Amino acid sequence: MGKVEEFYFDDQAWIIVYLVVKTGNWLSGRNVLISPYALIKGADRSGIFPVDLTREQIKSSPDIDTDLPVSRQQEIALHRYFPWQSYWATGFYEGGIWGIVTPPLVDPAPVKAIGGDPHLRSTHAITGYHIETTDGKLGHLRDFIIDDETWHIEFLVIEMYSWMEAKRVLIARKHIKNIQWASSKVLVDVTSDELKYSPGYDESELFQEEASSTIS
Repeated sequence: MGKVEEFYFDDQAWIIVYLVVKTGNWLSGRNVLISPYALIKGADRSGIFPVDLTREQIKSSPDIDTDLPVSRQQEIALHRYFPWQSYWATGFYEGGIWGIVTPPLVDPAPVKAIGGDPHLRSTHAITGYHIETTDGKLGHLRDFIIDDETWHIEFLVIEMYSWMEAKRVLIARKHIKNIQWASSKVLVDVTSDELKYSPGYDESELFQEEASSTIS
């Protein structure tokens, strides 16, 4: 079908809402949005995301410009076309898991004709944001650790400021207190020393929860 370019996530629940997929030449390289609900659970996903969709369904899906904020109107069009669970439906904010909580599809409350969802964000856009601890700035956001069963963003990968060497650490999403979109900052409730002296994260090693960053 194509290649996953990035993810869209809800910045209140920190859960992936869409995979942004760049299609191949068969669809002129068009970008499409695929809900995690369309993924086939239990399949071998070594570098592959099998989806329960046909090429014709993808080809006929509503147009969307992924270079602009995703509006709620476009989301409604997608969910009317595909039989996906709406992420704003009952169970999502209570910790519902894609594919398990499946209430009937219903339209959300009426929305304005102009303006997108202020809580739908791009992983590409937020990468590089400053990390501000309780006692000052200390690094940048470089990556995300995502649970591919619940699709929650579990950890942020932080690159520390250092003139000697680059060090990356993990910090759990529960420590994220606020995101200042205008100033490109992620505010966390830990100190600079806690991050400085936490174990480094090496992405080449298999991720083990028990061996992850102490900032958990």
